[in-house]
Amino acid sequence: MCTQVRGAHISDERRSELESLPAALVSVTPVQDWKMLPPLQESMALMIRVFHSYSGKEGDKYKLNKGELKMLLNEELSDFIAASNDPAKVEKIMNDLDGNQDGEVDFPEFVFMVALLTVACNEFFEEKKE
Repeated sequence: MCTQVRGAHISDERRSELESLPAALVSVTPVQDWKMLPPLQESMALMIRVFHSYSGKEGDKYKLNKGELKMLLNEELSDFIAASNDPAKVEKIMNDLDGNQDGEVDFPEFVFMVALLTVACNEFFEEKKE
């Protein structure tokens, strides 16, 4: 199930459609207009923008290598990384996310990570209410 969620079985035609989506969302949605978007669309555009601001600094512009993933985690999710005292945390995250074992994290794999973290946060706050 996870490999399907991560996008490992996406057809070439569908992948092409998905790869054109980030540019379309970002280009039709200038930063100053984001506040006019419904909150969920704003969140989607931000996820796309964050991913692509780190991907492709080295190598494939549609994937995060280990160094890019580490930078993203340290800069964007530092509270989650700091909570763990495990120096090999980034390596473990990379191995868990890399569903197709190509040594890089593509956008569907990144979204899978964000979704899991979001679910965990939601469960934490639900438990806190009780």
